[in-house]
Amino acid sequence: MTEARLPRLAVLIDADNASARIVDGLFDEIAKIGEASVRRIYGDFSSGRSKGWADQLSKHAIIPHQQFAYTTGKNASDITLVIDAMDLLHTGRFDGFCLVSSDSDFTRLAARIREQGVDVFGFGEQKTPESFRQACRRFVYTENLLPGASTNDDDGEAKTKPLQPPGRATPIIRKIIQQIETEDGWVPLGQVGNQLSNQSSDFDPRTYGFRKLSDLIRKTNAFEIDVPQGKAMRIRIKPAARKSSNAKGR
Repeated sequence: MTEARLPRLAVLIDADNASARIVDGLFDEIAKIGEASVRRIYGDFSSGRSKGWADQLSKHAIIPHQQFAYTTGKNASDITLVIDAMDLLHTGRFDGFCLVSSDSDFTRLAARIREQGVDVFGFGEQKTPESFRQACRRFVYTENLLPGASTNDDDGEAKTKPLQPPGRATPIIRKIIQQIETEDGWVPLGQVGNQLSNQSSDFDPRTYGFRKLSDLIRKTNAFEIDVPQGKAMRIRIKPAARKSSNAKGR
């Protein structure tokens, strides 16, 4: 009996728009998705901006593609990355692509790959334009991949300051619950998580200081929580919030 193979991924890194400080967290995150079969990075490694990657290449078996900046204002690295991505896509050997950049220029590339029925996972800073974030099946903020960014205390809360306060997640989660119709308002937490992933490619509990969605929901104090014996957690909007929402709707 053969062991099921992990999804085969092509990891393409834009060195001009990604910090080498994320590299350990990046490949840990990618390992949760599948196997990084191709690992390539594009940039001018003779410049100070990309030199930080040089020490990481052999450690993570990343193949560098040197692109000298012959002409100011022209990004040969982006063009080469796109050409390679399309070549790899047409081989039909990959289940997904990991595009590591904060550059909106890769929006069309991500959309084109997904048109082919292949998943795209984006990795970039919080400043990444929404167009690129939403073009990906899932988008991870690289700030959450920095050393210590997601270290938690005993309560599951991050020790470092989160990118967003937990309360910012409340309206997003509430909207998802309202979209899932149930008689009593209770919704399985797993279903909420799936809907969040489908509708908000960049939603991540770590952005709000928590590793797990359940811990984030507890912290918001905006939802009722029920854990039936032997069953998974379920949640619903607190009665006061439901009445307020209904009143606004009228």
